[in-house]
Amino acid sequence: MRRNNQAAAEDEAQIDLTPMLDVVFIMLIFFIVTASFIKEAGVEVNRPEASTAQPKENVNILVAITATNEIWMDNRRIDVRAVRANIERLHAENPKGAVVIQADNESNTKTVTGVLDAAREAGVYDVSLATEDK
Repeated sequence: MRRNNQAAAEDEAQIDLTPMLDVVFIMLIFFIVTASFIKEAGVEVNRPEASTAQPKENVNILVAITATNEIWMDNRRIDVRAVRANIERLHAENPKGAVVIQADNESNTKTVTGVLDAAREAGVYDVSLATEDK
């Protein structure tokens, strides 16, 4: 009999963690859904200034062009011949997304137009140039 009472007392002393785990999983799902995922091109560039700059929505393809005319996408350097293929791949992931070119002040116009042409050849016509506000 004594052993029976001791086992019953141990059962009553345990804490049920199921409701706490439910709350933790709901909070985790909430934070994952509401998190802002920022895509970066991979390098920092000195963008030109413009007084008519406007924010752009639905940007999922960022292309950075450095002062030495290096092209960066998804945190890696790519060749100008591979720009079209990379834009096509990223555009297939989000067809409503736009392309934003972040060109440095010192970059060549030839490189910028090459990226612009590659984006249009990939079927993306919503292409913008990133600038700084004055």
